[in-house]
Amino acid sequence: MALDLFVVLIYAAGMLVLGYYGMRRAKTHEDYLVAGRNLGPSLYMGTMAATVLGGASTVGTVRLGYVHGISGFWLCAALGAGIIALNLFLARPLLKLKIFTVTQVLEKRYNSTARQASAVIMLAYALMITVTSILAIGTVLQVLFGLPFWVSVLLGGGVVVVYSTIGGMWSLTLTDIVQFVIKTVGLMFILLPICLYRVGGWDELVAKLPASSFSFTAIGWDTIITYFMIYFFGILIGQDIWQRVFTARDEKVAKYAGTFAGFYCILYGLACALIGMAAHVLIPDLDNVNNAFAAIVKASLPDGIRGLVIAAALAAMMSTASAGLLAASTVLTEDLLPRLRGGKQSSLGVNRLFTLLTGIAVLGIALVVNDVISALTLAYNLLVGGMLIPLIGAIFWKRATVSGAITSMTLGFVTALVFMFKDGLDANTPIYYSLAVALVSFVMVSVLSRKPGAVVAGAI
Repeated sequence: MALDLFVVLIYAAGMLVLGYYGMRRAKTHEDYLVAGRNLGPSLYMGTMAATVLGGASTVGTVRLGYVHGISGFWLCAALGAGIIALNLFLARPLLKLKIFTVTQVLEKRYNSTARQASAVIMLAYALMITVTSILAIGTVLQVLFGLPFWVSVLLGGGVVVVYSTIGGMWSLTLTDIVQFVIKTVGLMFILLPICLYRVGGWDELVAKLPASSFSFTAIGWDTIITYFMIYFFGILIGQDIWQRVFTARDEKVAKYAGTFAGFYCILYGLACALIGMAAHVLIPDLDNVNNAFAAIVKASLPDGIRGLVIAAALAAMMSTASAGLLAASTVLTEDLLPRLRGGKQSSLGVNRLFTLLTGIAVLGIALVVNDVISALTLAYNLLVGGMLIPLIGAIFWKRATVSGAITSMTLGFVTALVFMFKDGLDANTPIYYSLAVALVSFVMVSVLSRKPGAVVAGAI
């Protein structure tokens, strides 16, 4: 394991070096938040795919593959489909707006109060996205190297906080490209083939698993639909994803490179599900299925190669963690802080300071939460339940009002919280009831609060 640890340390050092180069390129406020809005196809595709495929997508999909078989890929499929839809249909109007946050759309359509209310929801979402990936980092380091969980979280998460703080989006872009390459090679071209070889090949995998493991619907239609309700729509309105869209040089880059990234996400999900299935054959009696990924890496790979695959997993987790961290700090500095500072806009120094403070807060939260899929579900339930309806209304419904939007956000957010507490984080009810309440309240309050003959701003 000493060789593996050395490889991982080299990887971590490399991320910090790339963070330093990112710092040298981040000379302005716009450079720090959206990489100067100047990314070409290769950089855009890599950073978009790396952002989406993080700890829950990797560790979580391997776990789903271990439990449900090939149908565990639907989590990544929903994320990938969301990326494709976003870049094909929404990227063009978003790039024209020249904004930094999702909530600025709501201000353009409604008013500053709607922006502040939505910023609180977006902040909660971005924080939990970051926590999810840092939890996954801690789990992998704990299982593979025998470190205490809190040490694993602080070490792995600390690297993310440092390189994100010093260079912002440029650091994230440079590290994302390297992370994209490492996790593609490590997971799809090293771990998956070795796992299948250890099992005895495809025919042996088929012989040793029940037929249901090879059904694409074994996970259940209700779960598949819920994944799309939560993750597909969550991708369409998530700050961490929109912030990547804002980095594209032009709409052609977003359309073609973004669509490629979406299809890559689907293939990645299939690979991770297959790894989980092989893990079920090789390690059938795991005490904790959340550790399926770390356990199969530890059991199947030789020293050195194991370290490279660990680095690949960390690459997936760190890319999403850094995206969520920058998204959270951007919401703070662009949407919430100016209200407290009398409308004064943030500077590069303020951006760095709040990224650091947000990172410290995230590390603290990660020490008290322990399930990556649950943390991801919590984040997307709050985001979709609270913001999908008023945001879609802002774009497409001219009769929408400020009162309707704020009521919808508040009731949708609260309903999601109530049903997650009542029925559990894995239940389908939070997303269904929160969307229903948000839609009904949005329409009713907008209709009732609109003054007859009033001039209403057009859709975005």
